[in-house]
Amino acid sequence: MPPLPLKQTLRIALVGDYNPAVIAHQAIPLALDNAAEYVGVTVDYDWLPTPEVTSSEDLVGYDAIWCVPASPYRNEEGAFLSIRFARENQIPFLGTCGGFQHAIIEYARNVMGWEDAGHAETESQGRLVIAPLICSLVEKSDGIELEANSIIAKAYGRARIEESYHCNYGIAENFAEQLSLSELHATGWDERGDIRVVELRGHPFFVGTLFQHERNALKDKPAPLVEALLMAAQR
Repeated sequence: MPPLPLKQTLRIALVGDYNPAVIAHQAIPLALDNAAEYVGVTVDYDWLPTPEVTSSEDLVGYDAIWCVPASPYRNEEGAFLSIRFARENQIPFLGTCGGFQHAIIEYARNVMGWEDAGHAETESQGRLVIAPLICSLVEKSDGIELEANSIIAKAYGRARIEESYHCNYGIAENFAEQLSLSELHATGWDERGDIRVVELRGHPFFVGTLFQHERNALKDKPAPLVEALLMAAQR
């Protein structure tokens, strides 16, 4: 049986609460447009406010799902539902900053059995798998070492990158070891060895980054991971 032709028009769900003052939200449409031109496809993207994501039916028909920065979300359950839908249905998924953090929590709760897994930004009870960073990464940049042959390393074409952040929370130190035993594994670390990228084994494209690589589009630079997301969505 011959392979199916690649899709030429892609529908992307941007799950998050759009705010024109958020730099990443300014960058995402430009990053998608630039990536679409590079890949040679047409991209239609919809911003899905988290209060409007109440069932899997709200996500049917999208070729990829991107859980975008700027948490806490107005309805974190909408973010978790979107992440789980992408994970369980083999839909290409990208989570950046808050999307990365919520992908960790969703996996901890629904795969690892940590039903009380939570985010220190919004919760004080339970096992807080997302905790305050020792040093704030708001408007900071840093080097990241990438695992060879990972999705992100292939997208960038190199083993070390430098990207910018706008966050105060990351994976809790006491949870990182537990995560290392799961299929949602680290593929990028900062110079101190803290996890900055995760990918899900056995999924065609499920990547989360604590940094906001999409902001490169505002500097007229490519966002290789967004390009890789679109190529995965084509298939």
